[in-house]
Amino acid sequence: MTIKVGDRIPDVQLTLATPEGPVPVKSGDYFAGKKIALFAVPGAYTPTCSARHLPSYVEKAGDLKAKGVDEIVGTSVNDAFVMGAWNKDQGSQDITMLADGNGDFAEALGLTMDGSKFGMGKRSQRYSMIVNDGVVEQLNVEAPGEYAASSAETMLGQL
Repeated sequence: MTIKVGDRIPDVQLTLATPEGPVPVKSGDYFAGKKIALFAVPGAYTPTCSARHLPSYVEKAGDLKAKGVDEIVGTSVNDAFVMGAWNKDQGSQDITMLADGNGDFAEALGLTMDGSKFGMGKRSQRYSMIVNDGVVEQLNVEAPGEYAASSAETMLGQL
């Protein structure tokens, strides 16, 4: 079943990518007590993700925070080392990367896709959401092959 507005974020293991290395976190704890703008991509360094999705959040980070977002979080079914490198290379200090290396978070949300024909296996769909104290307030899931609904610009219009 796919998560929906009003649902609580499932409590699964994620890995926080930090300059000091990977730090395990539970999603239930991580999302508690703050308003988070979360965006998910099928893969770090993939074309649309690197050319459009991450850059929209880097560019609009100040605007999102000015509208009450405490933290901007990106996630993907990649390991913490890849997510950390992607953020260092193309992101910013305004973005926190949470690695979903095994796809457990995407699976628990009901937001997986099969990227096998591209050699990627099970991945996260492209989506964004506003999560306030662990509860989904906004959810924007992209149609396959699309990019618009999950952009930072769309999210800004929802705040």
